[in-house]
Amino acid sequence: MTAASAPGKVILFGEHAVVSGFPALGGAIDLRARAKVLDCPGKLLIETEGLFVSGFSLDLLSGQVLCRQASHAARYVSAVLREFDASDLSIRIESSIPPASGLGSSAAITVACLAAVSRHLGHDLPAKEVAALSHRIEKTVQNGLGSPMDTALATFGGYLRVCRQVEPLALPPLQMVVGDTGKPHDTRQQVAGVQALKERYPDLVNPIFQAIGAISSRAAGLIEEQNLSELGALMNANHGLLEALGVGSRELSELVYAARNSGALGAKITGAGGGGCMIALPGPGNGKALIAAMRQARGRAFPAVAGCEGVRMEADT
Repeated sequence: MTAASAPGKVILFGEHAVVSGFPALGGAIDLRARAKVLDCPGKLLIETEGLFVSGFSLDLLSGQVLCRQASHAARYVSAVLREFDASDLSIRIESSIPPASGLGSSAAITVACLAAVSRHLGHDLPAKEVAALSHRIEKTVQNGLGSPMDTALATFGGYLRVCRQVEPLALPPLQMVVGDTGKPHDTRQQVAGVQALKERYPDLVNPIFQAIGAISSRAAGLIEEQNLSELGALMNANHGLLEALGVGSRELSELVYAARNSGALGAKITGAGGGGCMIALPGPGNGKALIAAMRQARGRAFPAVAGCEGVRMEADT
């Protein structure tokens, strides 16, 4: 048996502007996807279980669906298995990362599965190759979509700045609260909508991108200094700019303002918007109050730490 796990992620700053070459800042969070690989003669079996991944079991060799609650995880696991031309294996995926929420669920599943399968088959892939191969697999499954930040954070952990290339940053952990609307978002649709707006009104949208990029550039220094009040102010400003681009939603706004009204230093959309998640920066000692307020606003809320460890091999527990 071989097991590996990889973290989810949040985009702290820079959504949408990064598509046009401006910097974005992301961090790995302490929600993880775990892949466990065992020998299974005569079968190629995928099973999933977890807080947010519905139960699912599929034998790829026979095509037999052993449990009919389909899971998004199967597409990425299947692609990893094809990459290694694998057979006679059982792969079990467990995940605490909500899918289709902007928290990097598919990247974490892909990286964890690739690390576990490659190790089980006797390969010793360096982290850089795990990140590159995982990114290629994710893009293939998503028909050309797939951020290098997601798979890089799932592999290396910590923080990354993306501005045409990926740059790791050595910054301290950041305590946050994540609010999930429970409404799936469509990254491709949201990105296409913002880019179409830019084509129609470049004189309006380009300055918004420039402002978002400037916020991203300032944020890393504030995290390093632990200047949380100013970091929260930049989160609020970034959220307003994303709203101006049209990627907000009623559900996201309700969670953002519930957090702010309960003492959050800052709160904003994380990811493409239109649904999915937001993040809040708690003030001293009020993390539980934020979670309670966001749950009252009909969201799923939970604490998270940004800047955590990347992919790792694990013992069976």
